Amino acid sequence: MKLRHAVASLAVVAALGASAPALASPGSETLDKVAVDFVRLTLEAGEREPGYVDAYYGPREYLNAAKLAPRPVSVLRREADRLQTLLAKVSDKDLTADQRRRKLFLKGQVKAAQTRLAMIAGDKFSFQDEAQGLFGVRPAIKPLKTYDPILARIDKLVPGQGDLAARVDAFQARYVIPTDRLEPVMKAGIAACKAKTEEHIKLPAGERFDLSFVTQKPWSGYNWYQGGAHSLIEINTDLPIYISRALDLGCHEGYPGHHVLNALLEEKLTKEKGWVEFSVYPLFSPQSLIAEGSANYGIALAFPGQAKTDFERDKLYPLAGLDPKTAAAYGALMDAKAALAQSEITIAAAYLDGKMKKPEAVRALAKYGLTSTARAEKRLSFIETYRAYIINYSLGQDLVRAHVDRAGKTEAARWAAMERVISEPTTPADLAR
Repeated sequence: MKLRHAVASLAVVAALGASAPALASPGSETLDKVAVDFVRLTLEAGEREPGYVDAYYGPREYLNAAKLAPRPVSVLRREADRLQTLLAKVSDKDLTADQRRRKLFLKGQVKAAQTRLAMIAGDKFSFQDEAQGLFGVRPAIKPLKTYDPILARIDKLVPGQGDLAARVDAFQARYVIPTDRLEPVMKAGIAACKAKTEEHIKLPAGERFDLSFVTQKPWSGYNWYQGGAHSLIEINTDLPIYISRALDLGCHEGYPGHHVLNALLEEKLTKEKGWVEFSVYPLFSPQSLIAEGSANYGIALAFPGQAKTDFERDKLYPLAGLDPKTAAAYGALMDAKAALAQSEITIAAAYLDGKMKKPEAVRALAKYGLTSTARAEKRLSFIETYRAYIINYSLGQDLVRAHVDRAGKTEAARWAAMERVISEPTTPADLAR
């Protein structure tokens, strides 16, 4: 059994184009074995739950084997427990600093597998326990009244009388990108995000993405990483798309967001180090807190302060046929609304824990999201589908922002910190440092 794992690990290293270390320590050998078995476990879990695996670009033989004979969930749960036990036995003194980070990353990923497999089997968790088990953080649940003063401030920004959410929705309707101009506006936004990112991060050679517009999805945008520094970015057009979403989605799904993170992890960890666990991305794992948090923060990193509104006014408004003179008012509203982001965590926790009925949840999402009933229903559909995953956006963004800000006040220091976050085996605990 030991020989089989050792041969498998060396085969993976060779297949991924990395050089095997001349003298591997017992601890690092164990990590290699756990990594191979973790990939197999994840791929088989993906056969048991559609959507479990977000991306895979590792050895084809593992995927074929998973599809041919996936183990039952009960067996996969025991396998996850076994891997966690093996990791617990690895002494840090047998590892380099780099390997210790790898071990911590693997522990978090395996813990998430234990939690998600338990959920697939029918086990129930509270919202906070689910979030901690899957994503490695326990979110604070603030009372909704905490956000009422923010609503009061926004009330002064939006003209008219009556229901604030309805007024905001009517105001934002003036900033919808016309359907016939959507593609050029989105491509211009993505190109600008890429240009900003390339000023600070060297992208892998030949990286690229394809853009597609889709319907009938619970999300607004999605990056399907294909491997080989190639992504498919899909934009959902079920609802009208506001002008602010061009840079938001361009940075979040593309640069320096999901596309860049996945491309760098593939280049620096999967290929250069031969760490096969990074060739698979289980959606419900701490990796998603890093991915979503850094992707959301990447918007403000690329276009800090007034820069986002200025670029939209000068470049995107004319492309969309909107009045550039109104950009400042819309930008001010978007900035104010950002302070309401974590209200969604409170609503999702109450709804998923059975403390809030569906109609009440829709009303709360509309009120504190300052949006229409239709958009609130779409957001609740996302929460029903992905559950505690929603913490990764606002809470993840706050954690990444605080971590990057501690790195220094200069633009160069912040971008360097961001590159480390998205190209190393970063865990939620790393963001606290």
